[in-house]
Amino acid sequence: MVNTPLLQIEDVEVVYDSAILAVAGVSLDVQKGEIFALLGANGAGKSSLLRAVSNILVAQRGRVTKGRVLFDGKPIKNLATNHLVRAGLVQVLEGRHCFLRLTVEENLITGAIGKGSSRAETKQDLAHVYALFPVLEVKRKQAAGLLSGGQQQMLAIGRAMMARPRLLLLDEPSMGLAPILVAEIFKTLTQLNREEGLTVLISEQNAAVALRHANHAAVLENGRVAARGSADVLRGRADIRAAYLGLTPLPPHKTAHSTELTV
Repeated sequence: MVNTPLLQIEDVEVVYDSAILAVAGVSLDVQKGEIFALLGANGAGKSSLLRAVSNILVAQRGRVTKGRVLFDGKPIKNLATNHLVRAGLVQVLEGRHCFLRLTVEENLITGAIGKGSSRAETKQDLAHVYALFPVLEVKRKQAAGLLSGGQQQMLAIGRAMMARPRLLLLDEPSMGLAPILVAEIFKTLTQLNREEGLTVLISEQNAAVALRHANHAAVLENGRVAARGSADVLRGRADIRAAYLGLTPLPPHKTAHSTELTV
């Protein structure tokens, strides 16, 4: 019996202002329990595709003009974003978008409110997030606007986790962060994936770190899928290494699992 993918993107086209084609006929499947990376340069269509999945295109005067998106086997075109959150599809937007005047803990509680969690569930989920990101517990009474960029990204992910996602969408989580913070965030995402079975769809320009942690990936160029496959295979391809990893092609006797590929 073939398992139905948790997320199915079928021939999706995204247009802004009834004129600008941002995504052109993209089809992808994301399986339950995997990390799937969307790679590509700025403007390749990654963020637009995530917005199509989360049904938030209208905020940027965009819309899906072709194709469909299915979550857990069901079309989601007519579902409002808050209903998607309650169903387990939660996105962390590019730029973090924390409530800067609220405290860290108040920001986290907004995630629980979006889910409709009980007081007991909220308390349990706060403990979970603080275990994932101890610095947030230390700063829980501090205004979010006083956090560093990396801490705000942790807060944004923590707020999403308060909604108990089944599928977590992340848009450029490494943007503007120091490598050590990027490594910490991806380590936590991998931990959630391996230990709790969280499915993750992540949009990243930092292909090196994304391919190191993902199971599968797709490269978008000009709104279209230019390459797709397992992360190991893509990391070993000469064109991907040259264009996105800044590395030379593998010698014929090397494989995608060679230690030379540690990036």
